[in-house]
Amino acid sequence: MSSDDAVRATNDDAASCKRFAVQKGYWSDPYIQYFVRNTERKAPEISIGYYARVKGVKLLLDKFLQLTQCNCQVVNFGAGFDTLYWRLAEEGHVPKSYVEVDFHSVTSKKCHAIKTKKQLLEKIATEDGEIRFNEFDLHAANYHIVAADLRNLDELKSKLHDSNIDFGLPTLFMAECVLVYMELDKSTNLVKWIADSFQTTFFINYEQVNMADRFGQVMIQNLKSRQCLLPGVEVCSSLETQKNRFLSNGWEYCECLEMTAVYQNLPHAEVKRIERLEFLDEKELLTQLFQHYCLCWALKDPKNIGLDAIDCVPT
Repeated sequence: MSSDDAVRATNDDAASCKRFAVQKGYWSDPYIQYFVRNTERKAPEISIGYYARVKGVKLLLDKFLQLTQCNCQVVNFGAGFDTLYWRLAEEGHVPKSYVEVDFHSVTSKKCHAIKTKKQLLEKIATEDGEIRFNEFDLHAANYHIVAADLRNLDELKSKLHDSNIDFGLPTLFMAECVLVYMELDKSTNLVKWIADSFQTTFFINYEQVNMADRFGQVMIQNLKSRQCLLPGVEVCSSLETQKNRFLSNGWEYCECLEMTAVYQNLPHAEVKRIERLEFLDEKELLTQLFQHYCLCWALKDPKNIGLDAIDCVPT
């Protein structure tokens, strides 16, 4: 298995973990079942970790959508089998354009699932009903799936152009455990290009952190044993290195929190509810996992529309 194949396999693993957590009642997602069949049991700390990740990212996104009144774009890098577009559609909070980017082998599977599932197709259909498919890409009125390698900026630019991206519209970019799989110069070029090209922009990055310590090194070795290399792990040394990725490449402001802090900020009653779902034997392991992932958000807001008010504290 090549390193790229191993990275693609992380999508299947993440989707499987989310499906199990949803089945156990950690959060509601009626759409994940159309992409992932029933899956084997996962450890409770894995499900809680995904719960915190899903809630933290959604909190930031919801505040961005609210601030812009959905007159904005969302670009989801390495989206995999993510179901966020359908959940936003159900809530009535769909942005003007929602674009997902991933490898060809991933987007082809997602396009096939959408083509063959009425429950997915009906949410992206518009009055004129035009949805353009090819083997790897999908273009509907406000939803697009495109196949591109994020390390190839020219290919990404071309695919975003095909999706009618508007460089003047407030645009939120999302990446969950994506940049770490790119060589440092490639992820730097990507982050800098966004800051240079989009007038008003916001970036949500969920990724590893504190990877230089013993626990982090064990995580790296475990991934290496699965041929899953982390060429961008240097940026995951600390919260400061994570922030500096953005601040040194054209972004005005960046905040970064360990997932321990994100989890502590979530509503107490909801946290108590999910911690009762399964017996958590390894609380120390959960804490260690949270200490080695972070939620980072960066912004560029020359028109002062209020992006600096966005944080991951529930209102």
